[in-house]
Amino acid sequence: MKLKHDLVILGGKIIDGAGNPWYKANIGVAGGRIKSIGRLNGSAKEKIDAEGLVVTPGFIDIHSHSDLQLLVNPLAESKIRQGVTTEVIGNCGSSPAPLNKHTREEARKYAGEWAKEIDWDWLSFDEFLRKLQRSGIALNAAPLVGNVPIRTMVMGFVARKPTPSELSKMKALTAKCMEEGAFGLSTGLIYSPSCYAKTREIIELCKVVARYGGIYSSHIRGEGDLLISSVREAITIGKEAGIPVEISHHKAAGKRNWGKVRKTLAMIQEARDQGIDVTCDVYPYTAGATGLDVGIPSWAHEGGTDKMINRLKDPKTRLRIRREIQKGIPGWENLVGTAGPENVLITSSEKHKNYQGKRISDLAKAKRKDPLNFIFDLIIEERSRIGIVLFMIDENDMRKVLSSPFSMIGSDAGAQAPYGPLGRAKPHPRSYGTFVRVLGKYSREEELLPLPEAIRKMTSLPARKIGLWNRGLVRVGNWADLVVFDEDTVADKATYANPHQYPEGIKYVIVNGKVVIEGKRHRKLLPGKVLRKGRD
Repeated sequence: MKLKHDLVILGGKIIDGAGNPWYKANIGVAGGRIKSIGRLNGSAKEKIDAEGLVVTPGFIDIHSHSDLQLLVNPLAESKIRQGVTTEVIGNCGSSPAPLNKHTREEARKYAGEWAKEIDWDWLSFDEFLRKLQRSGIALNAAPLVGNVPIRTMVMGFVARKPTPSELSKMKALTAKCMEEGAFGLSTGLIYSPSCYAKTREIIELCKVVARYGGIYSSHIRGEGDLLISSVREAITIGKEAGIPVEISHHKAAGKRNWGKVRKTLAMIQEARDQGIDVTCDVYPYTAGATGLDVGIPSWAHEGGTDKMINRLKDPKTRLRIRREIQKGIPGWENLVGTAGPENVLITSSEKHKNYQGKRISDLAKAKRKDPLNFIFDLIIEERSRIGIVLFMIDENDMRKVLSSPFSMIGSDAGAQAPYGPLGRAKPHPRSYGTFVRVLGKYSREEELLPLPEAIRKMTSLPARKIGLWNRGLVRVGNWADLVVFDEDTVADKATYANPHQYPEGIKYVIVNGKVVIEGKRHRKLLPGKVLRKGRD
């Protein structure tokens, strides 16, 4: 007898991803796609008994940083075990391509300890995507192109406006990356050299992206004191370039700024009422994460990492940096200073593993240094490769953003694993817990979000945002990216002290019709695809 399905999922409560109430039906999968929904006849190669369980589309992490991690550990352990089947990579302006030989060396040095595991043998955007697909991945990857590699290829690390010729070259590079499959352009306007790009420059690049139907995703210019003006800038870019805007990991950073999200969410709603497609994403934690060097004024980063380190070594320049950090600089935001050394936790330090999991205030005290000198010396010693967590977000603010109808879920984290090169640090627990934390804590326990709405924020909303028309919904003909979980037990386990912990309650994860996660077992399959705009 000929098999009608490769896989059937029987008896589950289907939440389709569109926000609809659950319904009960069977799902048949063949050729990697959902072939049928309802009462199924015929046999199948594999059956999943989902009685008493929930079946949903696979989760789409709209804001991921797994670009290089997937080359180190293609199993994507921390993400796929919480139900993520697609990661949007290339966020915050920092995609791994395009590169030239000079910028490739700078990117390789800055990437850190585990980047030594990677063969840096690509230059173009297409070459990177091909390499990622050849190496095999457990989940899908949808790439954005960052303005950092584009700007540095043309201008290096200079803090000035581009000449007309340079802007023309950046626009041509952007167009090439869009033609090679990018889903949009990202910026990280708090980081060098992305922060050197003024609004008009970004608008011009976004006009190119808009011609290809792409989006603009931005770590905006400020999330604390500059939050209101930074959201206004993102909306302006969307309006003038005619492009959908995604505001990354939306928050109000620092206690003196708490409550501002009421204003910014109202601004987003007003923009939407005017026909500007603005949305945002959020992670369900009160701490963010970044690199320690974000606390150094942007002008001191000009020229790249080596120049910045030399400035910190020079006593006169170091004194200037110290004074500007203490007094502030118009137009620059120091999130490390906003949080305060007592609220900054080190997550990765290659030469000082004993620092990981400890606060800067405590480490500085133990070294009998003031916190700024401790930070400067550590940046020099580690050549700027220090990861940190910053406790700077108000729980009530986070809940407001999380419950907004136009917010979606993004981890702002790369895929991790508790073993190998990626297991040596203590990353933010969001790498392991973002999606299950929303399902367990904020949907089931606190009832902030009805379960169908929580699922919509993880599936159809991000899929529609970037233009994945065949994913994000349980619908006949769509790719079979599916999650089966126990709504009564699903929960995150990762903590700041012990982040390398897989969640509970995720029973099965299916990617392109293949069962990758079965209970606590990763089948070591790599059925993921590198998705390209307009080709999925």
